[in-house]
Amino acid sequence: MTIITYNLNKCPDICIKLRIMLIAGYLASLVIGISLGLIGGGGSILTVPVLVYLFNVEPVMATAYSLFIVGTTSLAGVLPKYKSGEVNLKTAVIFGIPSIAAVFFTRKVIVPAIPKEIMRLDDLIITKAMLLMVLFAVLMVFASVSMIKKKKGNGGKTVATEQVFNYPLIFIEGIVVGILTGLVGAGGGFLIIPALVLLSKLPMKQAVGTSLLIIAAKSLIGFTGDLGSRIIDWKLMLSVTALAIIGIIAGNALSKKVDGEKLKTGFGWFVLVMGIYILVKEIFFPGGAAGH
Repeated sequence: MTIITYNLNKCPDICIKLRIMLIAGYLASLVIGISLGLIGGGGSILTVPVLVYLFNVEPVMATAYSLFIVGTTSLAGVLPKYKSGEVNLKTAVIFGIPSIAAVFFTRKVIVPAIPKEIMRLDDLIITKAMLLMVLFAVLMVFASVSMIKKKKGNGGKTVATEQVFNYPLIFIEGIVVGILTGLVGAGGGFLIIPALVLLSKLPMKQAVGTSLLIIAAKSLIGFTGDLGSRIIDWKLMLSVTALAIIGIIAGNALSKKVDGEKLKTGFGWFVLVMGIYILVKEIFFPGGAAGH
């Protein structure tokens, strides 16, 4: 595997464009963390597009990097929530075990088993990279809908209810989220949080904190499935991770001053546009970025 890097000294004609892309990529890395801190999710859905289109990382490799970045950033974000009593460890274990097993199996077995060229449809060649990006874009569209949609309920008030676990559904949901996380490298918070509220009867704040812990565990363990089989650009990956962690710390601080629901809706529209853009680009204009 060849890691794509930018040699700015040998490409005077495109140096300005590359520098702009790098700066935009690092700024977007901050946004990933800020979003996670402000609204408890959403930021991870941007990680793969940022890596692919701004840092020119090959899509399959980008999903591996994303697991590490999202996992480490979520771990940093969960610490203050745990201290505030917003993490339910029992729920995290029950939901997390099948999810962690599924994401590790996906990265270790399923992703390597997918052929680089899947099929040809006339002049269109469907590659492994294209398939993962299209799947990711579809996931972005679904995520955006869940962020845009207005929630109906009790106005954010927490109702004391006895916690009940629907074990079969939690197990199935955990496996589904784990497989999706393994394939596309996203944390899956928009799937986990509703599942925790509906299937585990958690209050919303606890669902957000618990979701971050589950995302951290399954993403980091899933990333270990790529170790030894890929050449990792640690400098790039750690740089993006550090900026995302700074972002999530800032997001946690801002969350007390900013209307999270309005921000979530606006961010949802942005994710929707990004998802549609990726679908159009990958299906109608394949090739180009990241060595497709």
